Amino acid sequence: VQLQASGGGLVQAGGSLSLSCVVSGSGPNLFAVGWYRQAPGKEREQVAIVYSTGLITYADSVKGRFTASRDTAKNTVGLQMNSLKPEDTAVYYCNAGHFVAGGYQNYWGKGTLVTVSS
Repeated sequence: VQLQASGGGLVQAGGSLSLSCVVSGSGPNLFAVGWYRQAPGKEREQVAIVYSTGLITYADSVKGRFTASRDTAKNTVGLQMNSLKPEDTAVYYCNAGHFVAGGYQNYWGKGTLVTVSS
């Protein structure tokens, strides 16, 4: 499974950006796809996850502002980010995963930088 994210950039506070991730490669049915982010000096954190059941979960810090989506026909996962804040500045990573015997296999794309200026 390979993941390719795009759409990062520089935006002013209050603005919007849209991220997209193409999920390619043969493999098992994915249990979850989504987005994580890592700000400078901080640990990577979960932003939004789309589960194969249709459930979508969000970090409290982005609820009401970010919307994640998955298009299984196009093999893409998106993240619409509105009302951006300087604290949303981070490298955003696309993630996908599935269960394997005895555990869970994660796949990561290269990050895309989102910078929100005040």
